[in-house]
Amino acid sequence: MARKNRRFTTFSLSFLDIMSCGFGAVALIFLIIKHGSDHDIQAENQDLSAEVNLLEEEVQFGRDHMVLARNTLDTTSDELAKAQGLARRIMEQIEEVKGNLAEVDSTTDEMDIARLQEKLKKLEQAKKQLEEENKKLGNNVRKFVGDGDRQYLTGLRLGGDRILILLDSSASMLADELIKVIRTRNMSDSVKRNTEKWRRAKQTVNWLVAQFPQDSQYQIYTFNTGFQAAIVGTEDRWLNVDDRDQIDEAMKSLDKVVPQNGTSLERVFHAVNNMSPLPDNIILITDGLPTQGMKAPRGNTVSGKDRRKLFRNAVKVLPKSIPVNVVLAPMEGDPFAASEFWKLAMSSQGSFLAPSKDWP
Repeated sequence: MARKNRRFTTFSLSFLDIMSCGFGAVALIFLIIKHGSDHDIQAENQDLSAEVNLLEEEVQFGRDHMVLARNTLDTTSDELAKAQGLARRIMEQIEEVKGNLAEVDSTTDEMDIARLQEKLKKLEQAKKQLEEENKKLGNNVRKFVGDGDRQYLTGLRLGGDRILILLDSSASMLADELIKVIRTRNMSDSVKRNTEKWRRAKQTVNWLVAQFPQDSQYQIYTFNTGFQAAIVGTEDRWLNVDDRDQIDEAMKSLDKVVPQNGTSLERVFHAVNNMSPLPDNIILITDGLPTQGMKAPRGNTVSGKDRRKLFRNAVKVLPKSIPVNVVLAPMEGDPFAASEFWKLAMSSQGSFLAPSKDWP
């Protein structure tokens, strides 16, 4: 069969071209729209994945810390339980100790009472002994114990509101004999301070102070060519008898005094006259008449008559109406001493004592 030839027309070609172009445009649009959607979906998926990852990390972090918190909570719970148990045991121990204390108190009270009663008995006995001793001592402010059973009863006037002791500390107080005085004054100070006569003079002062009334005042002067208070620096005032420590200090100070030089009663009597207020009782401890007045003698020796004259000049300086009690330790070669000092004691309403060598 013969093939028929078709006719070619412009319209048919243009229509096909238009259809092809339209189909191509639709396909292109579809591809463009699909590609943009895939890109947006992929970007959104990446953002969501990042958020998911972050949330997963936070969840994991929370789980880790939750485990740590649980462990810490468990540890704290264990420690709390231990503390509660320890507190319970402590309370139990406190209650146990309180019970023991109650038992101990009930038993020790009786022991303490018995012990205190025994101590009270001992104190009462000691008090009785002190009262008996005080009766023996009388009003003595210090205890003085002599040798043997001698009774120290004298005619000395020991009372007064202001009592002055004048202790001769000249070289003659080293011994009773002139030759011994000359020999001893060339020895050391320690030997001079411990000679028998000087120790006896200090013991006399100690005994006198022990007899002072407790509410009185006193002063102690040592004198040779000059004078000074037993407690240096107290020359211008009176000391209280009831101050025991001060009395002890005065006695210790006398132990440091070294007998030396001559004797000037006039100088020390001038010092007495300048005291304010004046003493109302003087106790003079010496061994003889003075060897000089306010000035040193011209020669090396002083006669008995000159010494008596020096004594009488000194007495004129002494304030009147003050009792002078004399304790004389006679020195050889001074025959007028006893009579002159006795006259002084009697004229002043005082007393005179020439004790034995073992007094006090």
